[in-house]
Amino acid sequence: MKQITIAGNVGAKPAETRTTQGGNTVTSFSIAVGGYENGEKTTTWFDVSMWGKRGEAAAQFATKGAKMTVTGDLSTREHDGKTYLKIRADNFTPQGGGAERQPGNDGYGSGGSANSGQGGYDSDEVPF
Repeated sequence: MKQITIAGNVGAKPAETRTTQGGNTVTSFSIAVGGYENGEKTTTWFDVSMWGKRGEAAAQFATKGAKMTVTGDLSTREHDGKTYLKIRADNFTPQGGGAERQPGNDGYGSGGSANSGQGGYDSDEVPF
């Protein structure tokens, strides 16, 4: 298993939650991670999938531009000669930003999360 932790911004495509034929739910979204290579700004995209109740909770936070940290198993897939990075996430931590959420609606029930802070983002800073 290749565990990875990334922090970045959720892509423009909204999180999608679907139910498999076996009755399991899975939520999918993308995260862009910015960096620098040879003095140039770069963006690396990850396709994230999260299963069950955690995925359903993540969908509430996975809005365009939202800052999110995810941890999970790293894999790749090939399609039309391109390599895509995939993470089957075990955990997530919302870092704020993205669409506004209702106060107290942190997706975790009454327990809340210390890292579910709200905040705005400047759309000029989002790399997509």
